[in-house]
Amino acid sequence: QVQLVESGGGLVQAGGSLRLSCSASGITLSQYSVTWFRQAPGKEREFVAAISRSGDSDTYYADSVKGRFTISRDSAKGTVHLQMNSLKPEDTAIYYCAARRGSLSTGDNDYAYWGQGTQVTVSS
Repeated sequence: QVQLVESGGGLVQAGGSLRLSCSASGITLSQYSVTWFRQAPGKEREFVAAISRSGDSDTYYADSVKGRFTISRDSAKGTVHLQMNSLKPEDTAIYYCAARRGSLSTGDNDYAYWGQGTQVTVSS
């Protein structure tokens, strides 16, 4: 059974930083494209950042986080991280990691495997 687990969420003041992690069991995460999505209260889930499977090293970001967030892999640990800097109150949301066997995609319908999410709250 495939399971993705997010960690690293929490409460931070505006301008602060958090680092989210995504780990997996049941699959080898390095063989999958991994994407972070987020969903704020009352809003639809939206794409945040994506990284291609190991070896391709392609990354892609939503305009709203470009220059502030960085997605990366720790191949030795089999995890994917989302470093979030200069956080804003509008970044408050539940953050989900998702994995797919194919190439990068910003569409949540393209992802077969999802974590339960981790809450990020940015206070003003």
